[in-house]
Amino acid sequence: MLAFFLLRTFNRLVGLRNGTRTAWSDIDVQLTRRHDLVPNLVESVKGYMQHERETLEAVTQARVQAMTISGAGIATRAVAEMALTGAVGNLFAVAEKYPTLKASQNFMLLQEQLTSTENRIAFARQHYNELVRQFNTSIAEFPSNLVAGMFGFSPAQMFAAELGERANVQVKV
Repeated sequence: MLAFFLLRTFNRLVGLRNGTRTAWSDIDVQLTRRHDLVPNLVESVKGYMQHERETLEAVTQARVQAMTISGAGIATRAVAEMALTGAVGNLFAVAEKYPTLKASQNFMLLQEQLTSTENRIAFARQHYNELVRQFNTSIAEFPSNLVAGMFGFSPAQMFAAELGERANVQVKV
């Protein structure tokens, strides 16, 4: 009975841990997609937004920062990705001042793709965080915490930025 319990609990914990790793991989795929779309967006608006160099540089800098720390911990990546989200949001807000840019098919397509990607990232992040919650709960509950301790299972980290660390979108009129 005890061996069956240990085996069942161990296998469940392994399954939950692998689920969190797969979910993180799904987030990473969407973040990479966004990183690939941002340079195209910046290039498409450069000609229209000649006086908004600071905004374009902020987006480029945020993308470079997010890509540079791709191997870092989840909390560090979350902060960098939130900064990129804010910079892109700020770019879209500034783009409202340029009617010809808003009418550009290329810009509209890129904006739609980035919005779709942001939605995918949000969904993947929710899914990941739910799996992390289940995994962390499982390794903390008795008696599975005994098995988790014996086999070195450690809590996973949520993908979330602290509220104070979020980049604010600023609309300049």
